[in-house]
Amino acid sequence: MSILVVGSVAFDTLKTPFGERKKILGGAATYFSLSASFFTDVRVVGIVGDDFTSEHEAVLTNRGIDTRGIEHASGKTFHWGGEYGDNVNEAETKFTDLNVFENFAPKIPDAYQDSEILFLANIQPELQLDVRRKMPRVALVGGDTMNLWINIKRAELLETLKEVDILLINDTEAKLLTSEHSLVLAARKILTLGPKSLVIKHGEYGATIFFSDGSHPFRAPALPIAEVHDPTGAGDTFAGGFMGYIASQPELTPTVLKRAMFYGGVMGSFTVERFGPERLISLTRDEIEERFRLFRSLTHLD
Repeated sequence: MSILVVGSVAFDTLKTPFGERKKILGGAATYFSLSASFFTDVRVVGIVGDDFTSEHEAVLTNRGIDTRGIEHASGKTFHWGGEYGDNVNEAETKFTDLNVFENFAPKIPDAYQDSEILFLANIQPELQLDVRRKMPRVALVGGDTMNLWINIKRAELLETLKEVDILLINDTEAKLLTSEHSLVLAARKILTLGPKSLVIKHGEYGATIFFSDGSHPFRAPALPIAEVHDPTGAGDTFAGGFMGYIASQPELTPTVLKRAMFYGGVMGSFTVERFGPERLISLTRDEIEERFRLFRSLTHLD
């Protein structure tokens, strides 16, 4: 099944204990689409400025990603700057230049109307809801959000969550959204808001999926990585692997969702090994499958 992802295509300027990079390709939709492209057909809706070159776009198109939905506007591309210290799970934001992204109003090409899966990456919840309503025929909707929208657009976010089948957020966001200190209680509350499944990401400690039908949660580990060069796109890459694997399967079952958790972790583990999308660009499917087998071995006693 084909996936349409709507979100940011951006530049990142980064500093980590392993070095610095200026204006490298980033953005939630970029990481998601590169990751998902190893499993299925991907279409992207986003916005970029005059500084986004054909070489930047080729990073996506070389993976077979359909970029007709990327709008080219006059001005500069969204640019984020951050620094990571010893805690790789937390970035200190140095600057956020929204540029053309500030007035982003997603435009869905007619050719994308037959998309079977929709992923609403981290943008304003009212934009997410607008996109969802423009795509009434999709079979499955995944979504992401962040603490900013939870704090300043809670009402809009709650309306959007009613239209999301699978929500992917991290520990902090789950607790903030529900005012619960327990992740289990937070998950139960979120599953009453609309999503049928909830994936809570634990950064370097893996992720847990919760189900609205009362099934037991399932925990997928994270692979211990000796050197985390750049964790910026790990969560979006996880989402791409997770949703991409689901799209590659003939039907959605609990087993598929659990295996998708492993593939999400696999893809995220590759991303952090290099800066930006460097590792995703050089990655092969054989490497993915080999690491999937390694992930599975982490959870088996014999």
